[in-house]
Amino acid sequence: MNRRAKWEIRGFFILWLLFLFFRAHDPFSFLVLNTFLGYIPIEISFHLGRQRSAWLFWPMVIIWLLFYPNAPYLLTDLFHLSLLQPYAVSGLLRVTPHIWIYFTYLITSALFCAFLGFWSLNFVSQSISERLARGNNIVRLIVVLTLTFLSSVGVYIGRFLRIHTIYLFLNPEQFIRPLMNMWTNDLWIFVILMTFIQLFCYWILHLIMTAQKPSA
Repeated sequence: MNRRAKWEIRGFFILWLLFLFFRAHDPFSFLVLNTFLGYIPIEISFHLGRQRSAWLFWPMVIIWLLFYPNAPYLLTDLFHLSLLQPYAVSGLLRVTPHIWIYFTYLITSALFCAFLGFWSLNFVSQSISERLARGNNIVRLIVVLTLTFLSSVGVYIGRFLRIHTIYLFLNPEQFIRPLMNMWTNDLWIFVILMTFIQLFCYWILHLIMTAQKPSA
């Protein structure tokens, strides 16, 4: 991604976050924090390409991975639209502007963080595979599958255990027991489905990016 595109993304993020701060009210004020957390791995990935030293690269990858689940996490925020009671007594969707305004808020944050998050996944997996195996496609596929699986577990932790990434830094001891006891059948079903969703979106993004490259 070129420098201009990065600054356009940063500019939109700042303006959008300010807009949400003043316009997204309860029960949707959570969008400010979730959008902020969802953007962090995107910004980290902007700087990974500059790191030639392994002493800086791998710690940044770990930090990226800790925050990356916050990007696809915003897709699950769409369930909060039910708080607006979008269906009328007739069973049809209501045209009330209030509902569609908040739908716009939610979908904009979700698409912004999720799809740029998938771009960062693509970039990080490429960077890792180049360091480990000089860009070997099989190694890169394994890296993508591993990172996507781990991020799906992270989404589960955030959505159902209500543990945000930042809490793991502030008070990690408090969450050791919930993390140890969360491995149930429901978790595995959710993780499998979330992994499929992420891989599907990643595949579509990969096809688009590949199609833009000139053929040999």
